[in-house]
Amino acid sequence: MPNRNPLRRSPYSLTLAAVAALLTAAPAPVMAVPLPPLRDGAPTDAACREFGFILTPPAPPQPPVVRRPPPPVTVPIGPTRKEDRVEYSGPPVVVYGPPPPPAPPPPPAPVRPAVISTTPDGRTTVEGVVVSGSRIGPHAPGGMIPPSPANTERYPDATPNPVKRTADQPVSTFSIDVDTAAYANVHRFIDNGSAPPRDAVRVEEMINYFDYGYARPTSAARPFAVTTAVAASPWAPGRQIVHVGLQGYELPEAQRRPLNLTFLVDVSGSMRSPDKLDLAKQSMNLIIDRLRPQDRVAVAYYAEGAGTTLAPTSGNEKLKLRCAVASLRASGGTAGATGMTNAYDQAQAGFGRDKVNRILMFTDGDFNVGVTDDKRLEDYVADKRKTGIYLSVYGFGRGNYQDARMQAIAQAGNGTAAYVDDLNEARRLFGPQFDKSAFPIADDVKIQVEFNPARVAEWRLIGYETRLLNEEDFNNDAIDAGEVGSGASVTALYEITPVGGPTQIPERRYPDNRVTTGAGDPNGEIGFIQVRYKQPGVARSELIQQVLANPANGRVSAQPPEATRWAIAVAAFGQKLRDDPWMAADYGWNAILDQAQGARGDDPYGDRAEFVQLVRAAQTLPERREP
Repeated sequence: MPNRNPLRRSPYSLTLAAVAALLTAAPAPVMAVPLPPLRDGAPTDAACREFGFILTPPAPPQPPVVRRPPPPVTVPIGPTRKEDRVEYSGPPVVVYGPPPPPAPPPPPAPVRPAVISTTPDGRTTVEGVVVSGSRIGPHAPGGMIPPSPANTERYPDATPNPVKRTADQPVSTFSIDVDTAAYANVHRFIDNGSAPPRDAVRVEEMINYFDYGYARPTSAARPFAVTTAVAASPWAPGRQIVHVGLQGYELPEAQRRPLNLTFLVDVSGSMRSPDKLDLAKQSMNLIIDRLRPQDRVAVAYYAEGAGTTLAPTSGNEKLKLRCAVASLRASGGTAGATGMTNAYDQAQAGFGRDKVNRILMFTDGDFNVGVTDDKRLEDYVADKRKTGIYLSVYGFGRGNYQDARMQAIAQAGNGTAAYVDDLNEARRLFGPQFDKSAFPIADDVKIQVEFNPARVAEWRLIGYETRLLNEEDFNNDAIDAGEVGSGASVTALYEITPVGGPTQIPERRYPDNRVTTGAGDPNGEIGFIQVRYKQPGVARSELIQQVLANPANGRVSAQPPEATRWAIAVAAFGQKLRDDPWMAADYGWNAILDQAQGARGDDPYGDRAEFVQLVRAAQTLPERREP
């Protein structure tokens, strides 16, 4: 029967009316989702329990003391005399507990002290056997010092670059290196009163530790400015130093993308010391200080296994992040590969193409569980780099520091490698300078310098031994190279021998292959510099080119720029520590000190003053007595 009541509508007509009303109504304002309020403070037991973190675990329960019942008394009762009776006072109190500890063992029999003597050639013997002098202590009990734990530190082979004849090999190609691990590690050795191993001294990382005040680029579209200078070599008369500086563009605050960071923390037993896990925790807290609300951080760990302490969390929840870091404790083996797999999973969980996706690994590098082969780890990290997740490595500790592994992993992961020897170095790395490693401006940055054989007879690159590339690699975008962060700089030094100067490679039997001296030099051109780089996330590279010139017959300035003089001083120090064969034997510590003192310039943070003290300390180091 039809509905004849005009006041009643069907459900369908009501729905259509409601839709019409919504379409004609003014749009409601979009409400922004408020960020969680900033929570920060000290990660105390009480504060961290709110987030589920227990900083001080309860002591394990002690087994209860079992008290045994007294044995029955079966003493026979005999007649007594009245005068022997005493007032009854109850049974004696006897406590039955654990048995008494065993008697201490007898003292050991006296041991005859070892007979220590010296051979005519100065070697020390114990009982007639020649031993290392570092193990002998004539004033120790028995004449012997207990051996210290084995030193298992490993460094990549870095044989000094050879001198090249320009007529045969005019081109030098290498991947940039903005790492500074070698400088802090050398600082640690010298502070401890010992000379660093030669392969631990990577000269380019020592040079790149310092800021040189280069001219800055003004646009991210061309993110590098090139600075060059030529100076006389202070340690080799007749030769010259070519200084090449590359300054990166500094991103304004508004252009710095959100961070998607994963702290990957080694909590194995080898990290249980103040200069390892404790210092790593302080370093992570310095990063937490700098986080913005749009940043995210996850905290992962590994020992014999791997796990996640905290999933990706806003940078506004600083107290929660600090509690996650404070809850980490060291024990067990080191399954580094398993930890890396878990960390990449966490980074992928917070991944974004509009973010900086990076894993920060805090470790001594001593993997001993699961996959420990450096090449397999390097290949795995390189594959993950292609997904847009990069990896940086920060090293801690001494005695088992695996520098070679950490360098390989960081290079494969398009990240930086640094060594943290104390809290001051942590403040330098994770304070304002953290931006130079956190926010990339260019990937796969390569430098190529071609020398003019009409002006340059010989050349050698100082440092970068582990970063060398083939000439054909420069134009190949499939070849990986280094990453540069916001405001970072790169410095390279060459020692060249001008044509007619004191060459180090003897003349050949057939000299007709030489280029005619002075030909093709209308503008005083001694070389040609090219820089190839990729914008972050872009597959195709871009190119910057610049002429390296010096007047054809003009003298090299007796007072080169301060930046060049300081870089030369640091290069001299590194080569001296390595005992490089290209350094003049008579160029001593005092000459390096004079060079550095004359180039200290403006030193607002005291880095250069500290370097001068480091050179002074190196003068007094004892000769290395063991490998």
